[in-house]
Amino acid sequence: MKRIILIFSIAILIASCGSQKEVAKLEKATGTMSNVLPKVKIPKANVSQIAADVAFLASDDLEGRDTGSDGILAAAKYLQNRLHEIGLQPYKGDFFDDFDAKGAQAFNVVGMLPGTDGVLKDEIVVIGAHYDHIGFMKAVAGDSLANGANDNATGTASVLAIAQALKQIDFNRRTVVFALFSAEEKGLLGSKHLAKRMKAEKENVVAMLNFEMIGTPMVGREYIAYITGHDKSNMASVFNTANNNRLVTGKLDKAVEYNLFMRSDNYPFFNEFQVPAQTFSTFDFTNFKYYHQPGDEVSEINAPHMAAVVDAVMPGIMAVVNNERLKMMAN
Repeated sequence: MKRIILIFSIAILIASCGSQKEVAKLEKATGTMSNVLPKVKIPKANVSQIAADVAFLASDDLEGRDTGSDGILAAAKYLQNRLHEIGLQPYKGDFFDDFDAKGAQAFNVVGMLPGTDGVLKDEIVVIGAHYDHIGFMKAVAGDSLANGANDNATGTASVLAIAQALKQIDFNRRTVVFALFSAEEKGLLGSKHLAKRMKAEKENVVAMLNFEMIGTPMVGREYIAYITGHDKSNMASVFNTANNNRLVTGKLDKAVEYNLFMRSDNYPFFNEFQVPAQTFSTFDFTNFKYYHQPGDEVSEINAPHMAAVVDAVMPGIMAVVNNERLKMMAN
């Protein structure tokens, strides 16, 4: 009887005020999740802010953000400030997650939004991207600086935009950890460190969503982004269904051929937790010719496309952080 009254009370609350904040407060107070997801207005991604974040991270002043460099330290401080401005809490009391990267001092930058549901708050969805790049390399046409705009200032800026949207919506039943990784280019070292740390601390990670190279639109595809390891979970189906059955995500054969599932920061979380952990990308092997080249400049990046990607995935993210439980699929 108490449960019936509680669910009825939540339903009345939703109908009377439509406030996700009030629903979250009631769920937190009672420790019981409503099966009803209140209607929320998802804000549009800010194209200007996305462009500004990419421009800073890929600027010549940061010298390609090589792990252990002054440039990547400047990037880490910038990201710490951005997470603070958005209103995220530091993860376990500190935005910097320090680790050793083959003798170099390195920092993941990690913030969080605590969950509101009495039960689901102990489940964690990690949303991440790597912010490091490769620094200087052999000169091409007199330019030896690999700025790393698409790889992966774009993924980093997208995670910041998602964090901004979720903070503004202010409704996430599960806890969301936003992880910006260093030393991906050294062998996924940052994500390996954080995944192992979270595993050792007995965190209940239930999904990991990673963003990598989304600065240019795909060519000749009905969907806006693909997911690596497409057939390993129901993630693509959940994201497409959440967006009114619009084909938001799909499968890229080249991603399978090059085994991209194992080549980005989703993979350490899959290894440690055996949960859906996949990467969203729009790099289709035909639409960007400057991978690990000095030509990976801000001028090559399409910020409105990036904003469209963020807008397209936000309904799926809302589903994952609130009521959908992603599932591994049998291979």
